[in-house]
Amino acid sequence: MGKQATPRIEQAPGVLAAVGNTPMVRLTRLFPEADFELFAKMELLNPGGSIKDRPARAILLEAIRTRQVRPGSTVIESSSGNLAIAIAQVCAYFGVRFICVVDPKTTTQNVAILRAYGAEVDLVESPDPTTGEYLPARLARVRALLGEHPGAFWPNQYGNLRNPLAHHQTMDEVVAALDGRVDYLFCATSTCGTLRGCAEYTRAQGLGTRIVAVDAAGSAIFGGSPARRLLPGHGAAVRPALYQAGLADRVVHVTDRECVAGCRTLARREAILAGGSSGAVVVAAHRLIGEIPSGSRCALILADRGERYLDTVYSDAWVVANLGDVPPLLPGDAALAA
Repeated sequence: MGKQATPRIEQAPGVLAAVGNTPMVRLTRLFPEADFELFAKMELLNPGGSIKDRPARAILLEAIRTRQVRPGSTVIESSSGNLAIAIAQVCAYFGVRFICVVDPKTTTQNVAILRAYGAEVDLVESPDPTTGEYLPARLARVRALLGEHPGAFWPNQYGNLRNPLAHHQTMDEVVAALDGRVDYLFCATSTCGTLRGCAEYTRAQGLGTRIVAVDAAGSAIFGGSPARRLLPGHGAAVRPALYQAGLADRVVHVTDRECVAGCRTLARREAILAGGSSGAVVVAAHRLIGEIPSGSRCALILADRGERYLDTVYSDAWVVANLGDVPPLLPGDAALAA
């Protein structure tokens, strides 16, 4: 950084300038029977591979601007996947130390990507004794590390308002690409950053867009009891601080098995290899086919790349071992064949 001017989000340097402005793709083969237009926001094409590039860039550039992060600083965060990789990318660009707290559910591929960026990986091996979940244990470890590294910066993806603010731009891009009319938006929920940012934007603009929050079965975000979940990317064992009642017009819960079916259907019919939460939004849209009015314009946010799920979602052996059998594709094959 030196004596250079502090970068602003709209003036992001180097590879960080490539975050955002991802394309919209018309999906014509996914649900041939549907009587509405369907588009995909290709967040998996961000340079770090996911929608989490947006909040990571926004949070850290603001921290640099306010000098919470300076040369020699340490950044500490809890993440099992995409946000970790996104922060690692930003920290690598600026030469800032990054300690990422992960748990055993973090894939070996994601750990390898983090280390390739130079991040230090801190593994929490045991879940929280009270809840049996890893997230509270990871957050407790973050707090302990912050005590060990005075002056370290915690992005706090679960409560930092820069997270949803980054997604005002996401929704602005969706609206612009669809000529100002988005009748339904389907987005997966985890930190609630995407959900909150998109909902705030559409309501401030008076767009009338119906926001469909897609959550994991077994997630506690919308008041359910935490239960076993295998796929990362959506759902949470603890309701995030960014959550607000009324953000979603509709909530759809999707199982891990359904996610697999959604991902594989998207890959076979539209040739888009996407991650687990993208399969979830595909399933949610399919479930609502009979409710969405004819002629509606709908958008799905595809949050991350499928390559990070080759050993899980796209592995028959893993699916059979963990979910019992390989689910069939979503209905619609006959219409495609015709």
